Amino acid sequence: MKIVGLEAAHFRIPLPTPLSDSIHGEMPDFELITARVRNDDGVEGVGYTYTVGRGGGAIWWLIEHELAPLLVGSDPQRTEELWDRMWWHLHWVGRGGVVSFAMSAVDIALWDLKARAADEPLWRLLGGQAARVKAYAGGIDLQFPLERLREQTQEFLACGFRAIKMKVGRERLSEDIERVAAMRDCIGPEMPLMVDANMRWSVDEAIRASRALAEFNIYWLEEPTTPDDIEGHARIARLGVLPIATGENMHTVYEFQRMMSYGGVSFPEPDVSNMGGITAWMKVAHWAQAHHLPVTSHGVHDIHVHLLAAVPNASYMEVHGFGLERFIKESLRFEEGQAIVPERLGHGVDFLWERLEPYRVQSRKTIEVAP
Repeated sequence: MKIVGLEAAHFRIPLPTPLSDSIHGEMPDFELITARVRNDDGVEGVGYTYTVGRGGGAIWWLIEHELAPLLVGSDPQRTEELWDRMWWHLHWVGRGGVVSFAMSAVDIALWDLKARAADEPLWRLLGGQAARVKAYAGGIDLQFPLERLREQTQEFLACGFRAIKMKVGRERLSEDIERVAAMRDCIGPEMPLMVDANMRWSVDEAIRASRALAEFNIYWLEEPTTPDDIEGHARIARLGVLPIATGENMHTVYEFQRMMSYGGVSFPEPDVSNMGGITAWMKVAHWAQAHHLPVTSHGVHDIHVHLLAAVPNASYMEVHGFGLERFIKESLRFEEGQAIVPERLGHGVDFLWERLEPYRVQSRKTIEVAP
């Protein structure tokens, strides 16, 4: 078997509702970058990554001009070898950043192809631990007025979610306390409630916030400070009160290894779309298991449901897809706060390309060889 074609595309898609957090501000749209890999039997695998509105063109260029020529003609079954080849090919300018985003899209496509060629759903090919995954609704709602925050919460509950995450990191800690108190009133005293600061605070501010929010029975405090400050995370974990989740802004396996080794995280949170793809995500999950830590996820729930279903140390899966369900044939199903892992071949995310077409920024079939 060999790869005979690789095609990348770049789309800019308006959000149904503009979203906001403490670092990125208001986000009116997002970028979707796709990779389609085809083997000589005509089987195609699809991968994708996304941005919050910036940098998508660079990711597309890397897939087009660096990764496609590197991989066409190779055996797509050798996912470890191909991942290693991509890593070292762009190591000098990479070791994270947009290179990891580009690698992620391609690696996801390779695993999708591998599972489809094997007539298996991805989660079974990866190990098949469980057919359901606990899920929480991830609100991106820092600037929502309190009344809109309450409305969103009721919408999440009506959809069957039994765990919710909200944004913190307002100008004053007292505002965060007021909003978390309101949320706790909405969902009751026991339902898991996560809070996400999106790297807003200094280490000392995060410690104060952790102690102040503890009375509200918080399941975890996410991204309290910059992920580059590993020692700072360890201080927050040691001197604060709340468990720490972090990882959506870590783009290599090695960053996760160091954070876990320093004791700076309770819930490692790799994002398969930006830290090297499925090959890298599974390494982080296994490393977390070796440290007796549960692993969670960030975004891209249609892919993450397979990965969390494949490992024994799965925690809650975040559910927010920027409205991506508008552009795929079958959306993920949920029952009583759990995601039902699809039995479709591969990861089962089949894009409705004709619906995406009006949002295309750029694409070009990069390289192709005869079967």
